Amino acid sequence: MKLKRRRKLVTYLNILDQPVRFNPFVFSRNFMLWAFLGLLGGIIAGAYWIGLEFLTHQLAIFSGWQVIPVMAICGLLAGLIIHFIGDPGEIHLIVNNIRFNKGKLDPKNNPSMVLSSLLCVASGGSLGPEAPLVQVTGSTGTWIGKLFRLKGEELRSLSIAGMASGFTALFGAPLGGSLFSLEILHHKHAVEYYRAIIPAFVASCFSYLVFALIVHLGLGPIWDLSAYEYSGIFDFGYAVLFAMIGTAFGWAFIFCTKFFKSIFEKRPMPIYIKTLIGGILLGIIAFYLPLTRYFGHHEINQLLSANLSLTLLIAILIFKIIAISITVTSGWRGGFIIPLFFVGATLGLIIHQLFPTINLTLAIVSCMAAINACVTRTPMSTTILLATLTGFGHFIPILFASLTGYFLAPRIPFIGSQMEKE
Repeated sequence: MKLKRRRKLVTYLNILDQPVRFNPFVFSRNFMLWAFLGLLGGIIAGAYWIGLEFLTHQLAIFSGWQVIPVMAICGLLAGLIIHFIGDPGEIHLIVNNIRFNKGKLDPKNNPSMVLSSLLCVASGGSLGPEAPLVQVTGSTGTWIGKLFRLKGEELRSLSIAGMASGFTALFGAPLGGSLFSLEILHHKHAVEYYRAIIPAFVASCFSYLVFALIVHLGLGPIWDLSAYEYSGIFDFGYAVLFAMIGTAFGWAFIFCTKFFKSIFEKRPMPIYIKTLIGGILLGIIAFYLPLTRYFGHHEINQLLSANLSLTLLIAILIFKIIAISITVTSGWRGGFIIPLFFVGATLGLIIHQLFPTINLTLAIVSCMAAINACVTRTPMSTTILLATLTGFGHFIPILFASLTGYFLAPRIPFIGSQMEKE
């Protein structure tokens, strides 16, 4: 029976491999494959998001000093999952596999990534769900590609399309998510994998559609920063100036991460001990500064609506950078893109409090763009993502800020695998 099933499968695959004889359109069989991957990616992202929201609400009942043991226990459990089920790696490994492993992302560690990241993100770690989603949807693309016997650039393109569907589902920006999946792979040549652009666009659109249906996602901005009026050519100069300040804090984050990495690597220890220590430290920070807890998706709106003092904003800025660094280096799983946007928003508010006459919205968006472009080396997609997420309708000031962050970034990328084997 098994042999017959395999023969039938091979027969069907051979039929699919045959070219379509009468097709006067650009539309082809590949489009169906990209669309199917996008639909599957949207379902995966929707299921992950529902599970994350449920677990977050369950753990949110603990407050005050209880945050410390809760985050410590969640860190320990996440470390035990990674230790016994398998280490899923981080964004460095994803980039490395796409570039140097023929575009193959291994799905065998997806259970470990999903379970550990759910615990880390839901309990209040300063990392978001973008990296886990990209790992799972990207490896799904690899699996589908192997099923249809794709090789070389076609397989790599399908893996990248899977990554794009994961980015898009979370950010709600098909164009920005597609470009981000390409741009993050190489810090200099964003179009090195130009063959994956159309597959990424198609998968992103279908992923966004399904994800929006599952979680009832609207089309409006997540963080409303649309109240901006262009006041003249000097706005571009202000955007560059704010971006330079944001880039300086991008450097600070990179050095802070290297510092904590050296501490955690000084003495070899099991991964679950590292995640336990990280959970305790993060719990202490969250106890004294509750706004630093979680990855910032909802907290940015709280930050913008609250009238916080300058001293408190400075404390939030410093300890949020420390919290992200601890989360990254102590073995907790997740992505740092949205947390960096939170840091940029806090910095913009501080600048506005110091200089009340400047445009608040321009300061916030410029700092958000610069710090993310500095760390991730993604100026084009950062511009599009922020315009979508904030409702900031003027692309050019954001682009100026993103390019400033990109060109003033450290020569050696924070994501080391972006630069290897050039």
